[in-house]
Parts: sequence; C-alpha cells; structure tokens
Amino acid sequence: MRPFTFATPQGVAEALDRFDEGSAYLAGGTTLVDLMKLEVLAPQQVLDIRELPLHGIREGVNGLHLGALERMSDLAEHPYVRAAYPVIAEALAQSASAQVRDMATIGGNLLQRTRCGYFRDTATACNKREPGSGCSALEGANRMHAILGTSDACVAAHPSDLAVALVALDASVELKDRDGGRQVKLEDFYRLPGTTPQLENDLRPGELITGVTVPALSWASRSTYVKVRDRQSFEFALTSAAVAVDVRDGIIHDVRVAVGGVGSKPWRLPSVEQALRGGPMQEDTFELAVLTAADGARTLSQNPFKPALLRRTIVRALMNLAG
Repeated sequence: MRPFTFATPQGVAEALDRFDEGSAYLAGGTTLVDLMKLEVLAPQQVLDIRELPLHGIREGVNGLHLGALERMSDLAEHPYVRAAYPVIAEALAQSASAQVRDMATIGGNLLQRTRCGYFRDTATACNKREPGSGCSALEGANRMHAILGTSDACVAAHPSDLAVALVALDASVELKDRDGGRQVKLEDFYRLPGTTPQLENDLRPGELITGVTVPALSWASRSTYVKVRDRQSFEFALTSAAVAVDVRDGIIHDVRVAVGGVGSKPWRLPSVEQALRGGPMQEDTFELAVLTAADGARTLSQNPFKPALLRRTIVRALMNLAG
C-alpha cells in the first residue's frame, strides 16, 4: 500500500471542501482498502466519512429513503424493508458475507468496483485500471464475465446485487458536491464500457452519494431476488434476477425485471416486462416472455451457458412469486 494522508471531516460540507483530485472517500472500506492493498488504487488522501449524518432508513408516502452510510446488514434486517420491498432485503442477504455486510454501506455497495481478476492483478492488461492497455478477459478466464452491454474494450460484469434490485424498482441516487445536489435514476447512473471502461458511472469529481430514493410501489411487497452462483456464501452471481409483480385476479397487471451477473451494469429487461403484462401468472407465460431476455448477448469462450441460465433464473423468480 502506498503512503497517503488521512482526515476525518466533521460534516458533509467539510468532506466536499477537502476533496481534491487525489482523494478518496472511505465509508465501510470493504472495496477501497482491498484495492489500496493491491495498489490498484493509490489515493494521496483518504477522507473518512463514516460519521457523517448520512444514515437512516425512512419510509413515507413518496417511498423509501436510504442514507448512503446505512449499513447493508441493517437495511437487510429492517422490518419495513423486508415487508414492503423484500427484493431489496433478499438481494442484500445474498451479498458478500455477514461480516462484510456489517461493515459495508449502501453508497459504497453501489460504487464497488468489478471483481474481474484482471482488474485486480496489476501484472495483467486491463482497460478499467489502465486505459489503452487492453482487456485480458477477452481471450482469458471469462466464465464470470458479462454478455450484455460489453465492448471490445471491456467485458467485466457489474458486481452489485443491491443495484440490480434498486434498478428494478426505479430507484434514484442523490448526489452532492460543492455547488449543490442532483438526483439521477440509478439505471442511468451506470455507464456502458464503450471505449472508456474506466468511467463506470456518472459520479463527477468531488461528488458524494448522500442517499437513495426508492419510489412508492404498493405491489413491491410481491417481489423477490434469485441469485445463481457456484457456492452459497460470499460468491458473485453467474446470473441473478430481481422481479416484482402486480397480479390481479391471476393476471399480470404490471411487472419489473432486472438482472445481474450478465451485464456490464445492472440490466433492466423492458421486453420481458412487456411480454409478461396481460398474461396469466403461470409457467408457460413466463417461458414465452423470457425468450428475449438475452437478445444482443455476446458470449465469450467460457460463458456460452449464460443466456440459457439467465432465462431459467428469471423463470425461477417468477415461479417463486407464483407460489
């Protein structure tokens, strides 16, 4: 780990004022510290923001508000979240390990970097880490990598389970800098790699995530998160599906579907949603609707199984909700 200075701002304004080009914010530290140890990241100044007043889980008529520094474990165990937005609680419960969830924050989870091994290995080429150096995963070990939204510059999969659930629910992130604040739909916050895979999101220099807003959705209580992985603990998704469904008299009135483990960012599936609406809540409806789920997929040498597994994952989530 390279030398750095350390400071503990006493408020949001001070944290924003002290941030400069060589700075990094430290919340739970479960991503930042790992990457600093590997010298993938080498900030000159680390700003400890853990005590800033950005905590809290608030419910209201306009939806759910989450403080950016709220811990993953506290959100996953919150009674209202478990009842009204089970997809969020389930996504969090299947993320990382209990120890990490006790440390990691909501804002940090949404900003975590890819788990692509080449990104974390400074001896290999990675356009995310060193733009222009190449993408080792294109011809290397790529079983876990993305098949949707990729480019010749990067095929890394987005790692966050929580982000998939929040994208399905049309959540927005609240951002603040010295000049004020703004709110951005989480789906629009993440960027496709294109020719600039080092730019993973729309966070501007010096900007801080202060919170997350999930719109009110009465039928989000009928939602779930299914994650397919190689082992049950501390493993990233091969495929995952966040699904919420509004069923009236056995007919699907409305539905939300987003998937993970397959995209360079959390991947919403409007074509699947459209195919489901108006159909009966039964397996043959689901099987027909997911036929377009992997449209545009670009498989790699070790993950041609992902399109079929993705379709099966979505069907499993829907079957779980159908009872």
